[in-house]
Amino acid sequence: MSFWIDNFKKGIIFSSIIAVILIVITIILGNNAFFLLLNGDLGKAADYFFEYFTNLGDGTCWIVCLLLFIFYKKYKEILLLVFGFVYTTIVAQSFKYIFMANEPRPMKAIADKSLIHTVQGVDIHLISSFPSGHTTTAFTFYLFACIIFNNKWVVYLGIIPALLVGYSRVYLAQHFPRDVAGGIIAAIFCSVLSIFTYQAMQRGRDKKKALVL
Repeated sequence: MSFWIDNFKKGIIFSSIIAVILIVITIILGNNAFFLLLNGDLGKAADYFFEYFTNLGDGTCWIVCLLLFIFYKKYKEILLLVFGFVYTTIVAQSFKYIFMANEPRPMKAIADKSLIHTVQGVDIHLISSFPSGHTTTAFTFYLFACIIFNNKWVVYLGIIPALLVGYSRVYLAQHFPRDVAGGIIAAIFCSVLSIFTYQAMQRGRDKKKALVL
């Protein structure tokens, strides 16, 4: 199985750079200040766009990823997708609802609610802020795309929708930038773990075949 390893490495590097930048700026400006800087109202068109674009990081989009694997005849690699779904779910949900279950989201953490831009019709959550699950899913999709597509431009262009999903979580007042950074880190960890698990299973199968022969 070819993982297009160069593309995958570049995808990890670009994702890591974004996560580090978000963390550093959060440390410099402060959690609330950085959020308010990115949460500014960009107009009705942006409200409408991000309200729906954020759904690209929704869990149901794993089905779209599955269809891409099938379309590109990556049948054996579907197991890789299963590992990705399992690991991202475990990691993100464990932090959100066990380790950091009461971590306040922007609407609860910031006292002056008038400073926060919200989009009408979007339900605002108050706790379980870290990490951003949508960002975890979006960047996992991006890193998997680096694997299944034999095209270097996927590395450069594919990160744009993933980044927009991450930004949408801040724009919609659902997460802090540091939550987005956490989601990116979780995606990197889960993608790499998925590959290691898949390769370990493949080696196990090859050994069994060798013993049978």
